[in-house]
Parts: sequence; C-alpha cells; structure tokens
Amino acid sequence: MSGAALTAGGRLAGHLLERLAHATTDAPGITRVAYGPGERFAHDLMRDEAEKLGATAHVDAAGNLYLTLKGLNPDLPAIVIGSHLDSVPHGGNFDGAAGVVAGLAVMAELVGQGIQLPRDLIVLATRAEEAVWFPLSYPGSQAALGLLDPAALEAKRSDSGRTLADHMHEEGFDPNAVRRGVSGIDAGRIAAFVEVHIEQGPRLVASGAPVGIVTGIAGGFRYVDAKCFGAYAHSGAEPRFARHDSVLGFADLVAVLEAEWDALEREGHEATITFGRVESDPSQHGGSRVLGELRFTLDVRSAKAAVLERIEARLHAIFAAVATKRGVSFEAGPRFTWEPATMSPALIARLDRAAAELQMPAPHVPSGAGHDAATFAGADVATAMIFVRNENGSHNPHEAMEIADLDQAIRLLLRFVTDFDNPLGQP
Repeated sequence: MSGAALTAGGRLAGHLLERLAHATTDAPGITRVAYGPGERFAHDLMRDEAEKLGATAHVDAAGNLYLTLKGLNPDLPAIVIGSHLDSVPHGGNFDGAAGVVAGLAVMAELVGQGIQLPRDLIVLATRAEEAVWFPLSYPGSQAALGLLDPAALEAKRSDSGRTLADHMHEEGFDPNAVRRGVSGIDAGRIAAFVEVHIEQGPRLVASGAPVGIVTGIAGGFRYVDAKCFGAYAHSGAEPRFARHDSVLGFADLVAVLEAEWDALEREGHEATITFGRVESDPSQHGGSRVLGELRFTLDVRSAKAAVLERIEARLHAIFAAVATKRGVSFEAGPRFTWEPATMSPALIARLDRAAAELQMPAPHVPSGAGHDAATFAGADVATAMIFVRNENGSHNPHEAMEIADLDQAIRLLLRFVTDFDNPLGQP
C-alpha cells in the first residue's frame, strides 16, 4: 500500500512515530527509559497532538496520561485505547508506541470525519511497562487502576539503582497517592479496553495477514537466579562414580523439562520454556575442572494457569530426581510471576465482525508476551488486543512494522468504536 492510500490517521501515526524515533534514537536502536527523558518526551508529544485534536489531557498520580475525546453522553463508561511509551535499552521504535499512536489516529479520524461517539474515547499512555527497568509486572497500568502493591514503589530501576517512588517524584508525580491506591481511572467506568501492539512473534508474517485479533495473553513464572550445585574436582582425577557435576545435572534438567514440553504439545497445550541465561564463575571454571556450580534463569509461559501449575510441579519433581541421580542440588532462588489473561469473547466477536465488514484478514493469535491489557483483563474490564504484523520480533532495533499495516489496525479500530453502540452490532 502506498503512502497516498493511508488514512489521515495513518499518516499522523507515521509522523508521530518518525518524531519519536528522531528524538529517542540511541544507536543501534532507540531508548525510552521508564520515568526518564525518552518516556517523558513521548508523553509530551502525545499530549500535544491530542490537544490539537480537541481532546483534554489528564495525568494521574503515577504519570499515566489520559487523553479524552468527549462523547455525546459522558456518563456512559468510556472506550479506552492504550499502550505504553517506554522501551527496552537500544530497542525498536514500535513496541508500545504503535498502540498509543493508533489510538490518536482513531481520534484524528473521528474529528476529521465530524463523528462524535455516544461515549467518551480515551487514549491511555501508560508508564513503565517494560520490566527491564523495574522488576515488576505492568506498574503503570496497575497504578492507573489503584492496584499497585505499595511494596512495588521500593523496586529499584536497573540503571540508576533508585526506587520507583524516587523516579515518580523526580518526574513530578505523587508516589504517596499511588501508595494509598488512588486510581487514575475506575475500572467500572471502562466499557472496553483495547490495546494495539506489534506482534512479537512470526505468526502474522507467516500467514500474510496485516493484523491479528488476540485470544489471550500468557501468564508465567520466572526464576531469575537459579543455581545447580555440584562439587569442583579435577577432570582427570575424579572418577565418574564420585562426581557431582553441575553441568550434567543441569543438562538432565533441560532434557527432562523439554520432554515435558513435548508431552504438553502432544496434548494440544501451548507453552514456552526458556533457559535465557546459563553461566558459570569464570574465576572457578576451567578446561580441566568438573564444574561445581552453574547459574541459570528459567522463564515459563502459558495462557492457561493449569499448564503453568503442571510445569512448576514437574520442575520441582525434576529437581529432586536429578539431585538423587547426579549428586547435585538445585536452588530455585527468587521467583517472579504474572497472571494469564483471557480476552473478552464479546469484543473478539465485534472485532471479527468489523474485520469481515472491511474484508480484512485478521486471524486469531495468542500473545506469548505480556502487555498492559493483562492488567485490565485481570480487573474484570472487557479487554481486547489487536496485533500488527511485524518482522524480526521486538525488543531489538530491527522491529519492522509497516505503517500500511498499522493503518489497517487503525481502520479496524475505527470501525469497532463507531459500531460499538450500534444495536445491530450487538454480539
């Protein structure tokens, strides 16, 4: 699709993404630190553009930004379109930001076409979604709903070592109000929350579809500093019967857990199991030593809580069995969890119908990565997600979403919001 064929909203989205990239470039990618200058610039840019469209802006105690285009009846619960504006270090420009600019694009289309919705449309730009900055699940959107655990405010930012509360205060926000559970928006005042996001996997690219409708968001658990303990020994002098080899213990763990993954897939379950970091102490390991200690991370995800429970139970059984077999021991260490989220079947049906009316291929796809939408779904808000085709994954400088594909998501969203109160469009 040529640039000339884009909607006016699509052209605005492209322009905003170009400005974001220019202002937050950090070779080889872009960096928008949570509660830092890049995220601040992005929030200011979105606010300025929304106000040009006639929207009003409001910022909550945590710094989440609400951009409201008034509807005919503001007493009705609002439609909220939202995502985040922070990025990972040296990441891509589209993860998160594409969803916020898509919301503004829909707003621009409504204004340009002289359409006033029956209810308010709110574009929400959340804070600090990327857990690389603070080891938390969606602190911005949790705070937006008044749900952030007060202890989370003591989490330290990875680059500065200073707390989330410190960084909130430094940016002019009110961590004490967040601590008290003061919300920016009432979950009961949201008719639907919709997040647009680039797909971070290859399904849409493989299917040739510009957009996809998300069925659910995986939950998961992660052990961030697990250890396998054996005993250091001389590689030539230590006979096999006497060895306590942490490498062989870890290898058994990987092999048996992968067999469990195979079994789950045979039964039709989706999950991912990832050993993301495996390391030994360079001051202790060597070419002529049996390795006595190995450290690793383990990340397990599934959209089904029962699958996560099954894998975790199996994991601890494997720890015990391998310990006995290899003469090693395992220490799982700190555990980080997040809940799975199911998207609203009613909203999925509405999006399906809108896509069919637009003759737009929009297959159903799962989300293995976490998103702010999970917070809203977990708070019993009717929630939906639209993925946009994107090559090369995310969290890297090579994200390759095309504006033409984002424009398809904008068209789909526009049809969704304009049909939302149409009695003929009831699921």
